[in-house]
Amino acid sequence: MNRERVGIIDIGSNSVRLVVYERIGDKSYRVIDESKESAKLSATIAPDGSITKEDIKRLIDILTHFRTLCSVHQADTIRAVATAAIRNATNGDYVAEQLQLATGLHIEIVSGEEEARLGFVGMINAMDIEDGYLIDIGGGSTELSLFRDRKLVRSVSFPFGAVNMTKAYMNEGELTKENAKRLRDFVTETARGESWLQSGPGLPLVGLGGTIRSLCKIDQKLKKYSFAQTHQYELSKTSLDELAEWLPTLTAKDRSKVDGLSQDRADIIVPGLIILHTLFLHMNAGRCLVSGAGLRDGVFYETAFPGEPIIADVLAASVLNLLDQHPAVSRAHAMQVSRFAAKLFDDLSLGSVFGPKARSLLQTAALLYRIGVSVHFYNFYKHTFYLVAHSRLDGLTHRESVLCALIASFKSKSRARSMMQPYKELLTDSDVDLVYRLGSLLQLAIALDRSETQPIADIRASIEKQELRIEWTSRRDPAIELTEMGRFAGDFKKGWGLRVKLKGSSASTSG
Repeated sequence: MNRERVGIIDIGSNSVRLVVYERIGDKSYRVIDESKESAKLSATIAPDGSITKEDIKRLIDILTHFRTLCSVHQADTIRAVATAAIRNATNGDYVAEQLQLATGLHIEIVSGEEEARLGFVGMINAMDIEDGYLIDIGGGSTELSLFRDRKLVRSVSFPFGAVNMTKAYMNEGELTKENAKRLRDFVTETARGESWLQSGPGLPLVGLGGTIRSLCKIDQKLKKYSFAQTHQYELSKTSLDELAEWLPTLTAKDRSKVDGLSQDRADIIVPGLIILHTLFLHMNAGRCLVSGAGLRDGVFYETAFPGEPIIADVLAASVLNLLDQHPAVSRAHAMQVSRFAAKLFDDLSLGSVFGPKARSLLQTAALLYRIGVSVHFYNFYKHTFYLVAHSRLDGLTHRESVLCALIASFKSKSRARSMMQPYKELLTDSDVDLVYRLGSLLQLAIALDRSETQPIADIRASIEKQELRIEWTSRRDPAIELTEMGRFAGDFKKGWGLRVKLKGSSASTSG
């Protein structure tokens, strides 16, 4: 198995970050380490537009540390990418040269357009979204893109970000109303030069970077939000309006106490928020979505999977990626259970009852129902719930992730109802029945491969005269499966009001 390790270093205007990825299969990978150091290069640019010797030395120290981490992890490849601060500095080429001489790392200074493209690659591989705008508010620049049918259409890089606008418009941590208006006017006037930014009213605006992640965390704390993930979180227009009205009124001291806002972000969050809110209104976007994947992920995809960096089916890739991280689970068994679960769903026409997305949730839960075994066999379904709910399943909303975890770990209706309580703001009363129906259907599919050896080749299900009739063809004697189905039939009848009737034949005699 290919265990290639790749270190990606992002030299940004506000911070310098390292992520170390490990490939664990043909298309699968995991993050094994990450590190972050504050830089705020755009705040200390010299009057002539150059990066100072002190900052160059600080960058050398940070990159040396990151290279050592990569060495410890035996990274096969290291890519160091520099964005706005070095790109826009009058001595940017000199800085890159000095960093390379001191650390041995090749420093790639990416253009604003390339930065936008890499951010798009990272985001589109982590979200099931067809059309929208993408915004990446950095420390010294803001990249905006338009995408249609999951393809990048237009992009632009503006020379304003959270750090350099803090330096330009804030005084000792305070932003006056006059300066806030000046900043809004500046952002709006700059955006007017790109008419395509107003070509898609109502489209979602997907946000990358520390500014939007911080605003997301603040909003989640204010709402006492139960799901501890920022990726795929939705910031409504109302939330953005309220944050834009409230945060700029706080003193620097009060901002430092805001729940969800880190200390290294407190001094630059207001200009970043004003940039986001102004552009959101200018584009007349419908909603704002948070992406936890961006430039670093884009660089990794292009490094690890050259020639095919864009993922066609985000959810399927994410699920199989997670499955590959749990080798205790038989891939053949998981695929068989998922196939049977989908067949039962289709044969019983449940799509007309629960909608087509329910089928996808059931298949995902079926593939992942056993990953808790990698923690411990006993009560593995409890571990499965935690792993599914707290792993980032790209392509699912927060609500769908919780539903998937509940279905995958289903044991009884009363237990499911109890486990739903912490997520009341995400779920509805009707979800109890959804989880029960799909959870019990999953249990049926599991029973049909109880031996994990796939003795049953195919099934066909129907409901007739208060009976669930399952016809099966087998490759060999499915004695274990038939015994398990007999044990489960009573529970199924209690919940569905249907007797289970089995009829089978061997594959060699069925056709």
